Amino acid sequence: MTRIFIDGEAGTTGMKLAERVRASGRFELVTLTEAERKQTEARRAALDACDIAVLCLPDEAAREAVALVSNPQVKLLDASVAHRVSPGWCYGFPEMTAGQRQRIAGAMRVTNPGCFATGALALLRPLVDAGLLAADTPLVLHGVSGYSGGGRQLIAAFEGDGPDAIRSNHYLYSLEQPHKHLPEIVLHSGLASAPVFIPSVGRYRQGMLVSLVLHAGLLRAGPHGDVPDTLLSTYRQHYSASEDIAVRATVPGGRLDPEALNDTNRMEIFVLADPGRRHVTAIARLDNLGKGSSGAALVNLELMARLRV
Repeated sequence: MTRIFIDGEAGTTGMKLAERVRASGRFELVTLTEAERKQTEARRAALDACDIAVLCLPDEAAREAVALVSNPQVKLLDASVAHRVSPGWCYGFPEMTAGQRQRIAGAMRVTNPGCFATGALALLRPLVDAGLLAADTPLVLHGVSGYSGGGRQLIAAFEGDGPDAIRSNHYLYSLEQPHKHLPEIVLHSGLASAPVFIPSVGRYRQGMLVSLVLHAGLLRAGPHGDVPDTLLSTYRQHYSASEDIAVRATVPGGRLDPEALNDTNRMEIFVLADPGRRHVTAIARLDNLGKGSSGAALVNLELMARLRV
């Protein structure tokens, strides 16, 4: 079987991915003891001995890990932000555009997308590719994630009761600094400039919603005279071959639960119109630890190992 080494298995993404890899039964997982994980030479040996190395590390540590690999046969899958806009790295969102699955399968270096970026690109790229959305259109994206998206430190702050505990049920962040996922959203969406992005965190562990509101005047003429129908048709055509992404025209009960797809690799895209059909809201729902992280990484591993077509 394909030998997988997860550098950073003790982290949030690494642990989830290790669980998925073991459950799949399709890989041999190379592991290190807690002491060995702190030893550079032990990590170097594990990186060089595997078929595919997954980097579940902070950004700078991921760059350092790449430099440790000397075996040219080792494929790399980086789950950090470090290489998402780097030349020579294939972007690991298989449904992003036609042929992306094949590009991932043939790549030596693949970068796993960010969770918010996965939702944003699922909404944006089909519209840009179809010519409905001009590259210079001014856009605003909103997103809410469970607190696990912030890693161990944020998990401890929400679940602990010490002086650094977070008491609020919901908050916005990155209001004055560009969010770390914006560069990959711009590059891989085909937009000419970054949208305004307002991310937030809720008091629940995992699950994510990303929303895009479009006024009819922002969209170029499509095959339908009606804006919501045009978007529905575009998304359904773009994701027609996807096993994991479904397109919906209604929200049962009128409430969208961000946790509904937890522990899956699924995504749902909703297209909802106001009564006058003057604007339309497109929403992506996914698990930030599933389709937005470890679930996506497992699919990329299966593609890189030629276990998927």
